[in-house]
Amino acid sequence: MAALSMDGVREWFASLRGGESTPVRLPVRDTLRSAPQAQLLAFDRTLVLVALALITFGLVMVYSASIALPDSRKFSAYAPTHFLMRHLMAVTIGLVVALAVSQIPIAVWEKYAPLVFVFALFLLVIVLLPFVGKVVNFSRRWIPLGFMMFQPSELAKLAVAMYAANYMVRRMDTRENFFRAVWPMVAAVAFTGALLLRQPDMGAFIVIAVIAMGILFLGGVNARMFFLIATVIVATFAVIIAFDDLRRERIFAYLDPWDPKYVQGKAYQLTHSLIAFGRGEIFGQGLGASVEKLHYLPEAHTDFLLAVIGEELGLVGVLAVIFGFFWLTRRIFVIGRQAIALDRVFAGLMAQGIGIWFGGQGFINMGVNLGLLPTKGLTLPLMSFGGSAMLINLIALALVIRVDMETRSLMKGGRA
Repeated sequence: MAALSMDGVREWFASLRGGESTPVRLPVRDTLRSAPQAQLLAFDRTLVLVALALITFGLVMVYSASIALPDSRKFSAYAPTHFLMRHLMAVTIGLVVALAVSQIPIAVWEKYAPLVFVFALFLLVIVLLPFVGKVVNFSRRWIPLGFMMFQPSELAKLAVAMYAANYMVRRMDTRENFFRAVWPMVAAVAFTGALLLRQPDMGAFIVIAVIAMGILFLGGVNARMFFLIATVIVATFAVIIAFDDLRRERIFAYLDPWDPKYVQGKAYQLTHSLIAFGRGEIFGQGLGASVEKLHYLPEAHTDFLLAVIGEELGLVGVLAVIFGFFWLTRRIFVIGRQAIALDRVFAGLMAQGIGIWFGGQGFINMGVNLGLLPTKGLTLPLMSFGGSAMLINLIALALVIRVDMETRSLMKGGRA
């Protein structure tokens, strides 16, 4: 508020006495200018609570699934709380970074979305270098950072969601033309997929392809073009599987996991996951009482966390997780739709792309655990052990919350 001068006070009193003077604007506080910033404090608290509930539940189950790992020779140097503490550290770092991200306007992310995508591609390239990327289980997917192992494919998922939303905004006028609107995006995703398959990480490629296709469809691309792209992508995956013995064996093992040829080989994880669900029945064996996590089910604290939940907490626990992801995904889509309704297309499409990512990857992970889909190395978002995955998941949620904050501000007559 500007300081009130003595001349202004004299003129105001003169006007009250009926003296001749020019009208003077009363010295009131300009609240309208500061109101929009205050309105940005409003956000979907239920969304935050549901996300925190999934994260907390994940912390408990990661501890339960990993507490027995030090009994094995591979992890004998670790304490029983090693994976819990690392997971807790990743959650803490992720929450701090997410809080900072939520303070940055969406307009900034829209401006720099192409640069974020280029940076993600750069990391996908350097992780393939022998002196940079670390090999784990025959895959070169991680860059050691000291405090965590960073997986560039996780950043690529968020980068594709941002870039595809930015791309559709820029090409909105030509979305009916295949070569001008769709082909460049397809080429970008194909190049990303080629880098991911070199690691190899087909699961991440599937998620990224689904995110890009979903945003193209929601952005208004002609339905015939969309189904043409979908057909090409499905045919590409079919060709990859046909000429890759390892992936082809996984498909056969998925189709008949109890075949003696696969039960101790490619279907080993799947069969033990199914055994875990079978032992859990309705209410489970009790928290901490899983037998499959005792070195029978590999990657129980990462890719197959849901199987441990099913064994220890039964159908009730699994349904709680499914409902949590369903509600979270649906709410993210609602936030995206509200943003688009206010002509904030980039914010809306990016939010919906994140919803596709969380919902799609969650569906694939659950399907793999339940034997409905072939085995893929994909974690359960917000819950499975994994530092870089947790960090990027929380950043993505922070962006959705920022979209919601700005939308609420605009609906109240403020500005984003």
